[in-house]
Amino acid sequence: MTNLQRLRGLALTSTCALLFSLVGIAHADETTEPLAAENATFFDRATSALDDTLGEALSLLGVPYKRGGTSPTSGFDCSGFVRHVFQESAGLILPHNAKAMAREGETVDKQALQPGDLVFFNTMRRAFSHVGIYLGDGKFVHSPRKGGKVRIEDMQESYWKKRYNGARRVAPDQ
Repeated sequence: MTNLQRLRGLALTSTCALLFSLVGIAHADETTEPLAAENATFFDRATSALDDTLGEALSLLGVPYKRGGTSPTSGFDCSGFVRHVFQESAGLILPHNAKAMAREGETVDKQALQPGDLVFFNTMRRAFSHVGIYLGDGKFVHSPRKGGKVRIEDMQESYWKKRYNGARRVAPDQ
């Protein structure tokens, strides 16, 4: 099993838990069959969007960092990477600025992180100066810095642990 398959499996499991907690599981009787069908459609769309988002992010591993960069051909900075991933995978247009992204969506506690959440760090002596996409299992993907390439990091490493600022959950309009 490849790392991408493991991440997708983890993402699917996490998405299932989140969605079932949000929409509930319908009882299997005649009065709830239409609701179950609607939930299946919602679930299918949400799972597909998450798979697309994580797949897009992981497909860009190795793309070089470029300050102000917004494309896989020229390179990415951190917010350009996140913006590109969400625009390409979900049609969601986010600001090209980590601090502005930190005002989007809803706040998420660290213990409640789900794959696809935006994670923020203080890497330039100011809050929300860096952003990445949470993958699950304490890992995130990001475009790190000059000379670096899009890569996966462990949030438990001391550098990232000390600099963690918070997380946001963004989703395209339904």
